[in-house]
Amino acid sequence: MMSGKHYKGHEVSCCIKYFIFGFNIIFWLLGVAFLGIGLWAWSEKGVLSNISSITDLGGFDPVWLFLVVGGVMFILGFAGCIGALRENTFLLKFFSVFLGIIFFLELTAGVLAFVFKDWIKDQLNFFINNNIRAYRDDIDLQNLIDFTQEYWECCGAFGADDWNLNIYFNCTDSNPSREKCGVPFSCCTKDPADPEQKTYIHVKGCVPQFEKWLQDNLTVVAGIFIGIALLQIFGICLAQNLVSDIEAVRASCLFT
Repeated sequence: MMSGKHYKGHEVSCCIKYFIFGFNIIFWLLGVAFLGIGLWAWSEKGVLSNISSITDLGGFDPVWLFLVVGGVMFILGFAGCIGALRENTFLLKFFSVFLGIIFFLELTAGVLAFVFKDWIKDQLNFFINNNIRAYRDDIDLQNLIDFTQEYWECCGAFGADDWNLNIYFNCTDSNPSREKCGVPFSCCTKDPADPEQKTYIHVKGCVPQFEKWLQDNLTVVAGIFIGIALLQIFGICLAQNLVSDIEAVRASCLFT
């Protein structure tokens, strides 16, 4: 015991501690919201009452985006929030390592996408065609495809003929659908009555339109990704600094 003297040891930075806490509680609440939206959407579609129906959809269920993103945000937000508030070094280390893994995966995906551009293009084509086949199987998938085709003014993966893959739109003689040899309304031009409009549907595919959009908005897209990367690095550094402060305080207490 040190009588008559004031021992001054390391202190945990309150600014870092409560900044991490405040940032992560917002992150955590957003994760809860995403999970809630995903579970609500599955409940509306009856998936929660029949889990086996998850595998019935041949295409991509957009609800998975909300569940996966929401789950990651929930876990990260919880670890960062509770770790900072309770000065729990295990949760803070988990937060920084998990965030570092996500950053590494994003960096790896970006490099691979640049190196294997043709392969990515083929996979994107395969993915879109699979979802074209399942267009009528899920309302969320249908809305996503319609939004994509309207936003990029495109039709199919590489053209309107891709809709022959769908059982409701193909031109086979055995197709009894009233939509036979047609395309979804989202392929239609905004004003087919315009005399200057030469076609009634968009003739360009969504893959080349997506590539054109990336080229036209390369600066914005790159800026967003760089901003996210810097935010992740900043979060990792703050968490590591807080861990160092906590461990230094605990170590100094052992010698007092």
